[in-house]
Amino acid sequence: MTPRFDFTSMGFITFDALCRPVEQIPPGGGTLFVEELTLAVSGAAGSAVIVAAKHGLKARAVGGVGNDDMGDWVMMKLAKFGVDTSLMARCPEFTTSSSIVTTRPDGARPALHKRGATDGFFIRDDQVDDLLDTRILHVGGVGLMNRMDDSGRTEEIMAEAKRRGVITTLDVFASTPDDLPKVERLLPHTDFFLPSEEEAQALSGLTDNRDLADFLLERGANCVILTLGADGAFYRDRAGHEFHTPSFVIDVKCTCGCGDCFNGGFATGLVKGLDPEDCVRIAQASSAQNATGLGSQAGVIDYETTRAFIRETPLRAHADHLVSHGG
Repeated sequence: MTPRFDFTSMGFITFDALCRPVEQIPPGGGTLFVEELTLAVSGAAGSAVIVAAKHGLKARAVGGVGNDDMGDWVMMKLAKFGVDTSLMARCPEFTTSSSIVTTRPDGARPALHKRGATDGFFIRDDQVDDLLDTRILHVGGVGLMNRMDDSGRTEEIMAEAKRRGVITTLDVFASTPDDLPKVERLLPHTDFFLPSEEEAQALSGLTDNRDLADFLLERGANCVILTLGADGAFYRDRAGHEFHTPSFVIDVKCTCGCGDCFNGGFATGLVKGLDPEDCVRIAQASSAQNATGLGSQAGVIDYETTRAFIRETPLRAHADHLVSHGG
């Protein structure tokens, strides 16, 4: 039976208010005038699911929001993009996870974040069949999903997804070494682990990209894809298939959500049956387009535009030094 959904994205879904350019916070009660200010649904699960929906996938968001104005707006915006929200929970004891993002002129995006309903949502037993009626289950935001992670529920769901033949992808949120036990429990049930280079370094204490990948593969992941920012992406799987792809040359406006948009683009490639290199290229194009606008997914239009972006946008020079060529 064909699953109802192509892509189900569970985890960190946040309300963002973003402005740029911000070089400093005004002292005292001063005011800084900015050129742009916008709102966006973001987060490791939120940005990914919107990119997938923009690319034409049947997409579902699973997480939590509060009974507040931010939660109302998040639900409205997800629905506007055609994302199914029937498994989005209203968590009355929590506010909606929300951020203020102060984007720098170079695209860096220091943020102020209020933790919220991502910590409070929970998938009940009677919801599991519905949740797993999907081709791909993406879990985004390990480290912020306290009720799901601390109870072992995330691990149970990912294990059941694998048992049913659902493709599983996993991302984390700004990991620290303390998050490694949570991540380790999930890796044996993970087809594709997609952390940033910095997150993988924090989890492992290592620096070389091949060593980082092997550290995570040894703990059960089937494939590790490291996002490297301006240096592209590094892919390595348990079969020994490995490649590095350079990034696109773009004018960066805001990097908020780039890694999360990468995940939605990668899922798009999987659903369309592309080979690993093409899946990563779609992912990188999604991330790069995101960086050309303010607010997660702002630069992503649709699948055809993403393919045209790949054809028309030059690549940075290949950086061979990014991967050790030792034994």
